[in-house]
Amino acid sequence: MREISPAVDASADEYLAHLPPSMKEIVLQIRQEKAAGTRPNPSAFLLDRSSLLTDALRRSLIDKVASLVDENLSGRSDMCLQFAQLLSNALVHMKFSARPVLGTAIYYDNRARELFRWSHAWVRVGQEVIDGNVDCLSENPLVPDSVQVLPYWGLIRETPADRMLREKSRENLNPDSDVRDIWWPELRAWLDESVSGFSGA
Repeated sequence: MREISPAVDASADEYLAHLPPSMKEIVLQIRQEKAAGTRPNPSAFLLDRSSLLTDALRRSLIDKVASLVDENLSGRSDMCLQFAQLLSNALVHMKFSARPVLGTAIYYDNRARELFRWSHAWVRVGQEVIDGNVDCLSENPLVPDSVQVLPYWGLIRETPADRMLREKSRENLNPDSDVRDIWWPELRAWLDESVSGFSGA
């Protein structure tokens, strides 16, 4: 089981040793789930309203991206930047005009009252938005338990009412070394093998 340390100058175990007890408990639970093969997949909860690719390919793609960024020691609940970069790279590789987006996500309850907001990243491709890394937010200690949103892939005008995705204009994501050096080469190889002959529109 490969683990990626969030710190470039410390191994995963060294980083874990310096975490506060509450965060260490979360990481140990995530480790157990990884060992047992029971980590969540975003496709299991996906609100899928897309006309791109096929249903099976959309779900396989976001699960593959999730499985890679989930190699982060503490899982993927704080890996939206890397998730967006990888997914965008994959769609561009398949000839779609996709781009990662940085901005603010604002979450609401069913009475349209704001629950929480934070810096977030997602993917835009044409008139569609992919907010695919939110099914695991409960693992992030910064996010209130009241925030329960599902991954979404579909038209931006049909974005669920439980969130607002506010893009920062002309804000670019800084390239991530783990994406560039570890995960993207593996994802590209998976795409070339699994989606051979595919041509985007």
